[in-house]
Amino acid sequence: MGQVSASSSVVVAADPQRTLEAIGDYETIRPRILSSHYRDYKVVEGGKGAGTVVEWTLQATEKRSRNVRANVTVSDSILTERDANSSMVNTWTVTPDGAGSQVTLRTTWQGAGGVSGIFEGIFAPLGLKKIQAEVLANLARELA
Repeated sequence: MGQVSASSSVVVAADPQRTLEAIGDYETIRPRILSSHYRDYKVVEGGKGAGTVVEWTLQATEKRSRNVRANVTVSDSILTERDANSSMVNTWTVTPDGAGSQVTLRTTWQGAGGVSGIFEGIFAPLGLKKIQAEVLANLARELA
């Protein structure tokens, strides 16, 4: 069982502080930037930044879905969502890029073992990168 990861980045037209605040706004902005792969999204506690707890179902493929209960922490320019139901961690990193910011979304988790783990390690990141790219494009539009 090895670690599996997928990472995508986008440049947005907002300074790092505004960008990090937007990413951490789980009440207003987050629901607007999620792709159709996210279902049953709800804020359980908080709603802005550190201490927030959110839940959603990620419908990665027609047959694969994952129920997520994410606990949010923020440290400097990094927002982290740790799933209480699995080993999955989303890390949003914001860095200055000219007049705007670069946002990198990295998702990691402990993959399955054996042959199924090999296929998961190859194909899951490809599908997840497409989902990440859609969410990041929506974020860029939101901050334009």
